[in-house]
Amino acid sequence: QVQLVESGGGLVQPGGSLRLSCATSGILTDPDFYVIGWLRQAPGQEREGVSCISSRDGNEYYEDSVNGRFTIARDNAKNTVYLQMKNLKPNATTVHSCAARWQDTGHAMSTTQLNKPFWGKGTLVTVSS
Repeated sequence: QVQLVESGGGLVQPGGSLRLSCATSGILTDPDFYVIGWLRQAPGQEREGVSCISSRDGNEYYEDSVNGRFTIARDNAKNTVYLQMKNLKPNATTVHSCAARWQDTGHAMSTTQLNKPFWGKGTLVTVSS
């Protein structure tokens, strides 16, 4: 059973930075290849993909809305995936969730690969002055 535990959320001012962590139950070093990523959901809105990374080769993907501001990274020794967020824009409290799914190597890297994934419980991020 894949387990994911997020941490690092909180309150930050617009333009500030925050780093989220997703501790996994060993899937970064599993013989099966996984896509591990982050999705977020604001109140009253649909969940949207943010970024993801492959356990196979470290290939990264970013949605256009965060490209150039966010960086996803993996630490295989700690079996943890990080999302460094910079220049954050004002928003209401948003749930950022870590998700993982077996990688479909026949398709391009994208957060759409996180269809019916394993989920963490989420961490809250608020960007407000």
